[in-house]
Amino acid sequence: MTARRAYPSELSDARWALIAPRLTAWRQARTDAGVSGRTPTHDLREIFNAILYVNRTGIAWRYLPHDFPPHPTVYGYFAAWSREGIFTELNYQLTGLVRDHHGRTIESTASIMDSQNVETSTNVPLSTQGTDAGKRIVGRKRGIITDTLGLLLAVTAASASDNTIGMDLLGQATATYPTLAKTWVDAGFKNRVVEHGAALGVDVDVDVVTKDPQIKGFSVVKRRWVVERTLGWLMHHRRLVRDYEARPDNSASTITLAMIDNLAKRLTAETTPTWREPLKTQHTQNT
Repeated sequence: MTARRAYPSELSDARWALIAPRLTAWRQARTDAGVSGRTPTHDLREIFNAILYVNRTGIAWRYLPHDFPPHPTVYGYFAAWSREGIFTELNYQLTGLVRDHHGRTIESTASIMDSQNVETSTNVPLSTQGTDAGKRIVGRKRGIITDTLGLLLAVTAASASDNTIGMDLLGQATATYPTLAKTWVDAGFKNRVVEHGAALGVDVDVDVVTKDPQIKGFSVVKRRWVVERTLGWLMHHRRLVRDYEARPDNSASTITLAMIDNLAKRLTAETTPTWREPLKTQHTQNT
């Protein structure tokens, strides 16, 4: 056991206890099936901390500090957990715990949907990008759907219209949360999304919420402010300020990972400095 100075993005013991069982079970299943090929040598907590470090700071994978496991190893775990839906599972489990903590049912019955345009980096394939003519942004449009607490229910990251994104989000969310019966959207999500909601087996009522035309400039729009606040939470993770991921599914996973970080801190009543705040204290962690 050696002591080293921990980074502000790292998990406390309490937060790691929420995440460890799923990752440990994942590794054991791979070992039992002979998938890994050799005995793993790197600590899962250190690997997850390294992924959080990239997500929080926005650095490139190869710029990981040397006191983390090698960057190809860390990225390999990130890609595997993304591909196999481990981040999605963790988000689902922690969302249920947070909802229960707030006295809500485990599965939501109402939701709010929104999309956000973000610029892409130069390594992102042109085939996965698009152009927002109105905002003059070349990049990807990420879409999220949240519950009424602002907790992430589903995410998509693709160059597509709001209608396509909206139908994808509704499909994902209702498959995971069949209790969903209502969602609020802005005017960008038009008739096709409304019709899609009605055609789903669970019959989701899609309600378009528009801004009051009498109000000039910024205003808080009922219901929609919840999902807009969630997008604000996500932007505290610098990896999300611009889309660096070559694969849209990995891009979606970085969003889910940021929410996992948020959920774990909610459950343990912890806070960590954001990239907008000066680091006031340092602490050590046994590794």
